[in-house]
Amino acid sequence: MSLSENTMPMGKVEGLGPSGHGGHHWLEERFTSVALALLSLWLIFSLTMLPALDRQTLTEWLRGAWGAVPMALLILTAFKHGLDGLKVAVDDYVHDEGNRVAVHFALTMAAVAGAAASLFALARIAFGAAA
Repeated sequence: MSLSENTMPMGKVEGLGPSGHGGHHWLEERFTSVALALLSLWLIFSLTMLPALDRQTLTEWLRGAWGAVPMALLILTAFKHGLDGLKVAVDDYVHDEGNRVAVHFALTMAAVAGAAASLFALARIAFGAAA
């Protein structure tokens, strides 16, 4: 028996996890983690550089491109990262395929609704809608 007969070819194994998606999902979570870390540092730094943390100052800050655009990216990245993490937990603990699909759908709709509401609120502030 040769060594090649005793081992599985890596081509058959690499990239295949329990869900068949392999490392793509894992890498996506790592990229959003790094993005969230950088955007969180931006947020902390930006807030500490403001003269005050009152409503008027924050509104003026979010009306500028340097406040609104990274904030929108933070919102989108946070909801995407949270959704991915929750889906992984569902995949690990919900074994019935129908229930898993239903929970994934509900989580996706909740994440889309939350992100949309957050972006809408940011847009109202950024574009100067009446409070």
